[in-house]
Amino acid sequence: MINFRYHVVSLTAVFLALAIGLVVGTAAANGPMADSLNGQVNNIHKQNQQLRDQVDELNDEVNKLEEAFKTAAPQMLADRLSGRRVLVVAMPSSGKYVDGVQQMLTAGGAKVTGRLQLDDKFTDPTSNDQLLDLAISSAPPGVRGALPSRSNGVETSTALLAAVLVGGAAVEGAKTVLSAYQSQGYLSVSGEPGPAEAVVFLAGTPYTEQDATRRNVATTMIAERFDQAGRIVVATPAASGEGNVVRAVRDDPDLVKTASTVDNIATELGRIVVALALVEQFDGKVGHYGVGAGSSAPMPQLVGGRSGN
Repeated sequence: MINFRYHVVSLTAVFLALAIGLVVGTAAANGPMADSLNGQVNNIHKQNQQLRDQVDELNDEVNKLEEAFKTAAPQMLADRLSGRRVLVVAMPSSGKYVDGVQQMLTAGGAKVTGRLQLDDKFTDPTSNDQLLDLAISSAPPGVRGALPSRSNGVETSTALLAAVLVGGAAVEGAKTVLSAYQSQGYLSVSGEPGPAEAVVFLAGTPYTEQDATRRNVATTMIAERFDQAGRIVVATPAASGEGNVVRAVRDDPDLVKTASTVDNIATELGRIVVALALVEQFDGKVGHYGVGAGSSAPMPQLVGGRSGN
């Protein structure tokens, strides 16, 4: 008779045989599989290195192009904006481009009358009532009656700033207006703004956080109000992103006919094009430049010399 001990020994032998088979089989296959995997990993490493080398080469080319444009800028812009008076207005996210744009305007002979750096507080929906009160209380008598009456703080305040800073002659009380907004933390001023013949509005990147839609609409409203006051070039680092001001201008059936746009001021070429687009504005032309949707060319055609000639 087969007893229980025999069954236990038999089953143990079976499982031991299976275990030995698995170990032997795995060991036999492990060599070719490991070699294959190692080969694949090595190929991936080589491809990654090739891609890194290509990226490095492209970055070198871009840097060389940037340096070339920077070197050529004085010749490209010389005297094209000679004697023109330009106000630079910048949103917070475009602050790092202000110096570069001003350098190009100056290279073209323009006189930058001043720089307004708007604060995020300016487009904050909760600032609406205070902006309205500030506009009414600080507006010179000759301007107060011409301000918008639709109870939008950004629109009314921008209309006031445009009225006292953009035009053929200085408006009495401009310093008072600027001091009022600066003291409340809505903007900072450098230089002695106004009277300017044109505005370069560096709109920066779109807002993405809470109240982004309302803030982006407000930023476009700033561009619109300065456009109504005179010549304007609206510029951003790119034309992408929901709420992008350059895209909003290009999509607006009225603004697209009067306000010029540049969508790549993160590059040296883009900053040069801002100055060239302003030259066109003084010649009565409107252009939309860059690499994003709605642009007509990377840059204007270089024709003639000083604007107006």
